[in-house]
Amino acid sequence: MPLTNPVIIKLNEISTLVEDKSKLSESEIEEIKLIFKGLVEQNERYDLDEIEFWFENEGHWTTKEPRVRIVNMANYIQDKYQQTAHLRIISDDDCSCGN
Repeated sequence: MPLTNPVIIKLNEISTLVEDKSKLSESEIEEIKLIFKGLVEQNERYDLDEIEFWFENEGHWTTKEPRVRIVNMANYIQDKYQQTAHLRIISDDDCSCGN
């Protein structure tokens, strides 16, 4: 699945946000989490391999560890959102719990 324009815009935002591409600060990590959370809340889906490929080819991310960390955060947030989204599908009104 190719990356959508909104996802690419957010990846560029991450790239601009991170000053030292060889390591991530705690505040940058928190901001990156919020960016990915915002994407999944807007029903944007992304392929983790495509995100990793994007950062590898962006040019400024020469150190692998921060790239891997960002992809891991993207994975965690997308998985977490999908798990909780499944729980929201059925409303209390639709429950026929023996009534």
